[in-house]
Amino acid sequence: MIKTTPTSMSKPRLEGKVALVTGAASGIGEEAVRLFASHGALVVVADVQDELGHQVVSSIGPDRVSYRHCDVRDEKQVEETVNYTLSKHGKLDILFSNAGIIGPLTGILDLDIEGFDNTMATNVRGVAATIKHAARAMVGKKIRGSIICTTSAASSIGGTGPHAYTTSKHALVGLVRTACCELGEYGIRVNCVSPFGIATPLSCRAYNLEPSEVEANSCALANLKGIVLKARHVAEAALFLASDESAYISGHNLAVDGGFTVVSHSYSAI
Repeated sequence: MIKTTPTSMSKPRLEGKVALVTGAASGIGEEAVRLFASHGALVVVADVQDELGHQVVSSIGPDRVSYRHCDVRDEKQVEETVNYTLSKHGKLDILFSNAGIIGPLTGILDLDIEGFDNTMATNVRGVAATIKHAARAMVGKKIRGSIICTTSAASSIGGTGPHAYTTSKHALVGLVRTACCELGEYGIRVNCVSPFGIATPLSCRAYNLEPSEVEANSCALANLKGIVLKARHVAEAALFLASDESAYISGHNLAVDGGFTVVSHSYSAI
């Protein structure tokens, strides 16, 4: 059992909050679950990786965290997961819609259309379903909640990821912005976090590389040198957006990319 008391702050930043995290059994989602729980939240872990999900719960403790199988491509499963959260905890304050896939690595001339459709179904339609049902729960309980989605550096520029993945992440930023427009009336904030390349289990499997190899590749391309981007850094950005410290931030795409998407390396003064 791990300790869940933050050491750096006198008051947990999510004390009394209930959070639902999708894609929560590994990678960024798992780090967010651990961080949210350590800051006082009760967390529902949603994923299709049942064994890993239950391992996350057992390592933190069932008093703070519970697991629910959820394939975000199936809206009914999403609705049932939100209802499970309401039934267990009585409310929903935070949605971290993090589930996603990289999709086919084929070039545009040989584009795998079926794989493209599946990527959009997971990364865009799946997130839309989570926002829909989480927002309904928040509105119904008059909760001034926070919704956070995981996008990517590929949501801002082309050429940093496969075609289906890049398309889905661009679309997701649009979804966040339009949801922000509608849900602001209810005091619900909608934002996203956009990380640079991270050695998550998802990316390692997709490219058939070891974590050290993914990190070496990312560091070679990175703008900000001297630090290796970890899933924990992205989880910390999500924690900020989930907490009251970001009470007037909505519609924002928070880049966790060391400046990669805002600079050009085609010019050097040296």
